[in-house]
Amino acid sequence: MSVAIILDTPGGVVEIVERMVTTVRFRYDEVTVIVPDRAMSAGTIFALSADRIMMDHLSCLGPIDPQIERDDKLVPALSYLNQFERLNAKAANGQLTTAEYALLDKLDLGELYQFEQARELAVELLIKWLSRYKFKDWTVTETQEIAVTEEMKEGRAEEIAALLNDPERWHSHGRAIDIRTLQQEVGLQIDNLEEDVDLHRHVRSYFGLLKDYMLREKLFSFVHTKGYF
Repeated sequence: MSVAIILDTPGGVVEIVERMVTTVRFRYDEVTVIVPDRAMSAGTIFALSADRIMMDHLSCLGPIDPQIERDDKLVPALSYLNQFERLNAKAANGQLTTAEYALLDKLDLGELYQFEQARELAVELLIKWLSRYKFKDWTVTETQEIAVTEEMKEGRAEEIAALLNDPERWHSHGRAIDIRTLQQEVGLQIDNLEEDVDLHRHVRSYFGLLKDYMLREKLFSFVHTKGYF
């Protein structure tokens, strides 16, 4: 069985995405994710679990640095990890200022470990899902026509995960990564939704109506299926 999912999300918690993908994959063999606007952070991980991703020039994915709930807010875990690693390196070189020492002293090691595990989980899931689903039909390399092994699929997935998880490249957790960047720099195969004129028109019409409905009803989240509204 197959399913197409229109996904629009600012992101969330990666553990929830894992449960959602597991549930979807239990029922469907082929999954297409259509992103008319944004699928950020954990939403990017969800999108990359699909067999096929469709976007247009207005769509974007985002860096996959995970978000952790802290003080009733979601915060990007890598912000804390990078700050800790930067201060730790300065301390090792004897360059830490008094103010920076105070900051380092306030960082909770238990929380830092939680942040590290969240980062590892995001990367692990992306490698597993990309190699299993997105790359399932990748059998021969494009240039040299070499047979593609499972190790090659996992290696390529690891490269993509590392790039999308690199804050030095994207500079911001909320950075929008458009279809051209995903195709040319990240090296992902993304189908251009605008090449199917009728489908693109229908998706845009449906998405616009749904967003208007959510705004009017003041809904933060919404799930619509053929059998549920």
